[in-house]
Amino acid sequence: MKVLLVSTSERSGGGAIAARRLMDALNKNGVRAKMMVRDACLPLKGDGGAVVKVGNKLPKFMERLAILPRCCPPSHLFTFSPFHLLRSRLWQADIANVGIDITKTKEFKEADVVHLHWINQGMLSLDGLEKIMSSGKRIVWTMHDEWPFLGVCHYRGDCTEQECRHCPLLCGSLPYYVHARKRAIYQRWHPTFVGCSQWITDQARRAMPSERVEHINNCIPSSLFHPTDMRQARQALSLPQDKRLLLFCSQKVTDERKGIKYLVEALGKTISGWGGSLIIVGKDSEQIPLPDSIKAYRFGSVNEEMMAKLYNAADAFLTPSLQDNLPNTIAEAMSCGTPCVGFDVGGIPEMIDHLENGYVARYRDAADLAEGIRYVLSHDLREAARSKAAAAYSETQVAKEYIKLYSL
Repeated sequence: MKVLLVSTSERSGGGAIAARRLMDALNKNGVRAKMMVRDACLPLKGDGGAVVKVGNKLPKFMERLAILPRCCPPSHLFTFSPFHLLRSRLWQADIANVGIDITKTKEFKEADVVHLHWINQGMLSLDGLEKIMSSGKRIVWTMHDEWPFLGVCHYRGDCTEQECRHCPLLCGSLPYYVHARKRAIYQRWHPTFVGCSQWITDQARRAMPSERVEHINNCIPSSLFHPTDMRQARQALSLPQDKRLLLFCSQKVTDERKGIKYLVEALGKTISGWGGSLIIVGKDSEQIPLPDSIKAYRFGSVNEEMMAKLYNAADAFLTPSLQDNLPNTIAEAMSCGTPCVGFDVGGIPEMIDHLENGYVARYRDAADLAEGIRYVLSHDLREAARSKAAAAYSETQVAKEYIKLYSL
């Protein structure tokens, strides 16, 4: 069996990382899998050509130019400026008006199964999606956010629109058209959808009752993310041995969806009195203002090997995200035996078993987030966290579930 996994990026973003790990797991379990991306990393030693680059970023910028004049002014702003527009609207929507035609490539023609992942920002257009689905190949689409079954946005949030007729992001009828076009494509070709959390699986089933939607977790490479000695990890990272260390990370830590303001408030209620410190990992980590009482160790963007050391160096991992599906970071932290604290949103309460291997705080409640931090620091939850991750995110198990799905 030959499987082609399609993703905008090879390693940038949670969906891309999950797709790359699945490709590796499939190849270890008897499937010939390749990954087709627009944004590829430098070739890796031993990669064997498993990742294929296609197209360029021109469609990405063409799509943004089409979105720009349609952006609705944020309703909560009294003044409207290009800065607020760019920050609040431009990158929250994808209209899939342009993209790369992958059906002409050798890898597509040779594939028995085409497995779509996160394919936005000019990777695939709606026309391209229909061309892929009409090819007669087995089509599977893993949903890393809600875009496949919504109109133009990636997460619904507080929006109650069912057919995107009055979109809060983009003005005019385009969101409704995109929503209707997707439905027409699915109703004609019926791809198989996969939710990597039960939460998004349930959301998709409600939105697309006539389509097949399965639930399969993302997998985590246990050879990389596993428990190691905390003292050695801290020594390698030049972190103090005598402090309680909390870890927060995000691709871009200033992204409001990641809930940093709730984390800062919770830490203010928690850390004073016991002298703990915060490790911040991700782009713009230096821009996060913290109270003087909180010592911060800022790492910026790091690779997976460094991330594994950071998980093992931390007493707990904090994820105050306001919108999320099945965060790789929680699965990675738990695989290293590090208990997690997060809000009750998306797929997070599926991952963290409340009071057993971590703490699920009330949504947007900084005081309860603080209580969660206190709880995980006063209970030994490391083995429970590791056991849950080993059972839920096994590479072999996830690969077998997908292989079974491909064969149906």
